Amino acid sequence: MYQREYNKKVRVGIVGAGSHTYLNLLPALHFLPAELVAICNRSEERLNRTIAEYHCNGYTCPEEMYEKEQLDGVIMAVSPFLHPKLACEALAHNLHVFIEKPAAASMDGIREMISASEKYKKHVVVGYKKAFMPATCKVTEILESGLYPDMSSILAIYPIYMPKDGPASLKSGEFSEWLKNCSHPLSFMLQAAGPVKSVQALINERGFGVVQLRFQNGVIGNLHLAAGEKPARDEYKIYGKGWSIEVDCSSRVTLHRGIPSYEYDYASSFASPGFEGGDLVWEPVTCQASPENKALFVQGMVQELEYFCNCILTDQSPQKGSLAFAGEITEIFQAALLSNGKEICIP
Repeated sequence: MYQREYNKKVRVGIVGAGSHTYLNLLPALHFLPAELVAICNRSEERLNRTIAEYHCNGYTCPEEMYEKEQLDGVIMAVSPFLHPKLACEALAHNLHVFIEKPAAASMDGIREMISASEKYKKHVVVGYKKAFMPATCKVTEILESGLYPDMSSILAIYPIYMPKDGPASLKSGEFSEWLKNCSHPLSFMLQAAGPVKSVQALINERGFGVVQLRFQNGVIGNLHLAAGEKPARDEYKIYGKGWSIEVDCSSRVTLHRGIPSYEYDYASSFASPGFEGGDLVWEPVTCQASPENKALFVQGMVQELEYFCNCILTDQSPQKGSLAFAGEITEIFQAALLSNGKEICIP
């Protein structure tokens, strides 16, 4: 639906008017049950240009915005090092909070936000877009159908690298590439396969390699830290007994069902009779200008914000993109940095 078609909307403010807000979050509001009331940003020049375009009020201090405006929630797109402090301030003003990934730079920050959310009884949703994108929703639908059981392994190939000295990076609070983007592949993997019980990272001198995940359900996961071309591509593959699922560039889902009753010596046709085998493919139709093929929808950015709005409107605690989910991802982020080739158990 479009914003103008909703009868009931949440009143939101935005903290942070950087490139992600301008490219993605503000345009996404056109499709949400949300009314943009105000924007807060430290740079007055950027703030003034943005509020003039979006016809809303502007502030340079978040708490001033909370006190002067009648808001239901706030959307934050700032540094993860600022998320705990700013989120807790907003929660203390009885506001629901949406924060961009990464949720925080350490588990201490996650615990702080969980405590404040419980204290003030307000919802926090984290923008793990890979958990909300249509490709992930289709994958979880397939897995939860019961038709394709016995998942054995999951592979993610993502253009990312880790710091050479993981413990030093963690101790210094470096805003590394690993901190910035590891949540993308990890959120997909956890959404598909569930909680992780141990992590082992094997990387080379340049920070590329493999992070192996052992899931609580017995599934083995491999996150391949890949170099490669620009713009980069991400790929995901899930394997089970007699089937596999492939996700390419977040926009093409293929369910491989194989040839029914396949026998190596006698299978004479790849196009066997009937409709029980073969591949099923889902992908956007790009010859039309419909929303389903736009990056805001393909990448899950509209869906994550819509979910946040619906949590407010229905007063339902988030099940996707929750702080508990953020904690799982942050534990893996930290364990991989500390691994140095050893298996690290997740609490």
